Order: sequence, then C-alpha cells, then structure tokens
Amino acid sequence: MAMQLNIGEAKSRLSELVAASVRGEDVILAKAGRPVARIVALGDAVEQKRAERAAKWDAWIGSGVGKLAPGAGDLFVGPTYTDEELDSFSQGF
Repeated sequence: MAMQLNIGEAKSRLSELVAASVRGEDVILAKAGRPVARIVALGDAVEQKRAERAAKWDAWIGSGVGKLAPGAGDLFVGPTYTDEELDSFSQGF
C-alpha cells in the first residue's frame, strides 16, 4: 500500500514513516501535492544499487569490451614464493 504525505506532515511523522518503509510499505513525499521523493529502507536501497552495478558490469562484459585476448591472462602471473619466504616476509611486519 502506497502512502503519500506532504513534506510538512512527514516532518512530524518521520519515525512512523521510516518504520513503514522498513516494513516494505511505499512511502512517497509530496510538495504541493506533487510527488518529489520516496523513503526507502536502507537494505532495499543498497541491494538495488548493487543490482544496478551488477547489471552494468554484466552489460559491459557481455559487450566484449571487458574480455581479455587469448593469452592475456599470462601477463598477470606474479612471482611464486615458498612457504618459508612468505613466513619471513610476514615476520617483518
């Protein structure tokens, strides 16, 4: 169920509106009767941004722009170290 309130009324009912948003209700703020903003639970907002970034990334990779040429992965191979060498490096920190 969508809830629409003018900003002035929303100021006095902010706690109630945040709770409604967390419950999953659609809370819309209006100015002079025209919708201008929405209160969204943070978990939903973060998840939505993550999904948008994932979709952009998938589109970029799918376009071929982000694909490496055959054999290009060999350029990213770093040096290999023995366990003793790694232990000696970490002792210095």
